[in-house]
Amino acid sequence: MSILITGITGFVGGHLVEHLMPAGGHALFGVSRRGVWPAALAHLGPHVQLSACDLCDRTATEAVIRAVRPDWVVHLAGYANTGGSFRDPDQAWRENLAATRGLYDAVIGSGLRPRILFVSTGLVYGEPDRPGEPCDEFTTLKPASPYAASKAAADLVSYQYSRSPGLDIVRVRLFNQIGPRQSADFAVPNFARQIASAEAGKQPPEVHTGDLSARRDITDVRDIVAAFPMLLEKGLSGEAYNAARGDSYLVQDLLDRLVSMSKVPIKVYQNFEVGRKADTAITRADARKLRAATGWEPRVPLDRSLADVLDYWRSVASLKS
Repeated sequence: MSILITGITGFVGGHLVEHLMPAGGHALFGVSRRGVWPAALAHLGPHVQLSACDLCDRTATEAVIRAVRPDWVVHLAGYANTGGSFRDPDQAWRENLAATRGLYDAVIGSGLRPRILFVSTGLVYGEPDRPGEPCDEFTTLKPASPYAASKAAADLVSYQYSRSPGLDIVRVRLFNQIGPRQSADFAVPNFARQIASAEAGKQPPEVHTGDLSARRDITDVRDIVAAFPMLLEKGLSGEAYNAARGDSYLVQDLLDRLVSMSKVPIKVYQNFEVGRKADTAITRADARKLRAATGWEPRVPLDRSLADVLDYWRSVASLKS
């Protein structure tokens, strides 16, 4: 199996490669804008042929597809910063919608017909149709940020391309993921980074945070990537599938669990940010469609995920000693 992964050098891409490597028999190819592995993923270099490519450049993208001749394409590349998208919406729209169209047009131009997995986000739903109810795949799309809106547009254009001209595209909508190597731009790794720094004596024994009242459906990224090959094998073309644990956790509880794992006493200070009212207060997914189609189930307990995130940031803190 020849597999092409866009955005392979990102958080999810690295874990997907690690999931696929033990299976063997796959020829793994990846593209990213710079075509360079970050230090934390350097160990993947010998297992993947990595190329630099801007997906908005159809000619370059088509050349990669013709060279690789992929059986599967996993489209992870895109802009993934909700807060940053308010400051630079043009970049979010370019990297999510324009790049996705560029990839599909390049596939059409190549004359090949790989099976494509478009990786979307649960943020396309925004607030659920009925307060407190989980979002299923029929929930109205009400994205509340330029990031979510641009992903929703790319999600819908993926459906359109599956109908006309008939590309073989399956969509998966990811809710919140956590795991080692995730950027500290996100809440859980940000908490873990501060705790690890405090344990190492590099900052006071404090965690500074914003609003902790939101609830999030949290799944380990290693469980999430396990769903990808299952969907590529069994998902229906044109269909969308939610990938999530199906439970929501208070962000305050996530922080409390991390603090309880700390080797030093930690004080928490909340600083409420202005301009974050657009965030969805509660996210919870109905992922029964994915389970029914593939048999997928999350296997990593939440506390193990949190402990692994904290241990990763401890390793980062020790390297900076």
